[in-house]
Amino acid sequence: MRRRAVLGALLVMLSPVAAQAMTVDEFLNKAAALKAKGMAAMLSPDIGLLRDEVKAAGESYRAEIEAARAAGTAPRACPPPKGQAKVDSDTLLASFRTIPPARRTMSVKTAFFSFMDKRYPCP
Repeated sequence: MRRRAVLGALLVMLSPVAAQAMTVDEFLNKAAALKAKGMAAMLSPDIGLLRDEVKAAGESYRAEIEAARAAGTAPRACPPPKGQAKVDSDTLLASFRTIPPARRTMSVKTAFFSFMDKRYPCP
């Protein structure tokens, strides 16, 4: 019983940390550390963490675009249909590296939205 209470308390304490958005600086540092590991990086859980961060940003971005269209307002950008907007990791990392170090405290989501807005402006 006590063990469950301690585990529950730990989960509650860790929940706000898990809910925090990853910054661009953290993302770039993790990506650089993975690159330095070479093939051993394939075993790192950080690969999934970075992939999930970008995936979540992409889903949020797509949802915002669709919500604007459904509301009859102009979307922030006009990316191709889902599955056709191919963005490779090198291109995304290069974009994130252009962000001045003083501004890399922004979330990956914010940086991703900016990247996509510039890449797929509406005609």
